[in-house]
Amino acid sequence: MSEVQADMEEPQSTGKKGKYRRPKPWDHDGIDHWKIEEFTPDHSSGPFLEESSFVTLFPQYREKYLRQVHSPETKLRLQRNTRELSLKYTLVQVWPTVTKALDAHGISCELNLIEGSMTVKTTRKTFDPFAILKAKELIKLLARSVPVQQATKIMMDDIASDIIKIGNLTRNKERFVKRRQRLIGPNGSTLKAIELLTECYVLVQGNTVSAVGSHKGLKQVRRIVEDCMNNVHPVYNIKILMIKRELSRDDELKSENWDRFLPKFKKKNQKQKKTARKEKKPYTPFPPLPPQSKVDKQLESGEYFLSERGKSKRSVHEKKEAAAQKSARKRQERAKDYIPPPAEKRQKKESVPRDMEDMKNSIRKKVKERAKSSSSSRGANDYLTPKNKAKKKSTNPTE
Repeated sequence: MSEVQADMEEPQSTGKKGKYRRPKPWDHDGIDHWKIEEFTPDHSSGPFLEESSFVTLFPQYREKYLRQVHSPETKLRLQRNTRELSLKYTLVQVWPTVTKALDAHGISCELNLIEGSMTVKTTRKTFDPFAILKAKELIKLLARSVPVQQATKIMMDDIASDIIKIGNLTRNKERFVKRRQRLIGPNGSTLKAIELLTECYVLVQGNTVSAVGSHKGLKQVRRIVEDCMNNVHPVYNIKILMIKRELSRDDELKSENWDRFLPKFKKKNQKQKKTARKEKKPYTPFPPLPPQSKVDKQLESGEYFLSERGKSKRSVHEKKEAAAQKSARKRQERAKDYIPPPAEKRQKKESVPRDMEDMKNSIRKKVKERAKSSSSSRGANDYLTPKNKAKKKSTNPTE
């Protein structure tokens, strides 16, 4: 006692934070503050003053299951006399199992096959006020096709349930079916992996996903389901859960930040093909005209009123015209081979127009250059007349 008194008499830290702090001898490190203690009849002050009840409807196809169900344990037996293979099932009554699970908490249940409803009520023996809400979830799960072995687990304190609605998350029906099948996986492999990692029972039924398990596992299941319906494959979330599971087992990395170990997936926005928009035709209150029949066409052309002789003459005339047009077309095609290709026309050089002064100056320069060249190239022999040239001049009769 002296040690306890010494601890009590220790001086407290000054300041606002330590003003009202006192030692708590009943609190120590060995106590688990997150542990949920079992609620026993000793915690209750007595029977409830008012009766609480909940009713849930179930579909017609669940009536056969609620009456009796075949357990998964089946045995094969070969009859020696008849040589026929028969199955021996162990019959399990579903509703008596539900009644037995609810009686332990002092809650009564009723199955109405005429109205197709299940009812749960509190009684004088009910000691846990939260048990009626658990019973409500139990009958909801049974109506959503959850097996009775999994549905009765909801009555435990550390087990909860969640019914996720996925029908309104996608508008397109075909896209919804594909994504729901993606959640299940081939032969249920993806759903089985989710159950093993989250430690929850998951059932995909119609437009809902039912899950039974711990609160932490239900949170993970809801995230996976919603991401899957928003076009995120469940494999990505399964991979993250597997990494977290391995990190939680390591004593060194247990209390550290795991962001550096978790994969980061980038979203890829693929360009969608633009569909050509059809132009809207102007609205007309009158419907389109029906297509013309053979008789209508004959009446329009006047062939309907011709005799058989006239019709035959007309058909012969039309055939001759068609043959003549065809022969003329072929004749033109044959004549194309004898037509010469068109001659290529030479392009004339464009004459550049000049001014009169420029032309005069150019002529003067040329004359001067010729004069210079002629005077410089001439020698003494050029001024002498050759003999043959003189003779030719003398022989010319005109001179």
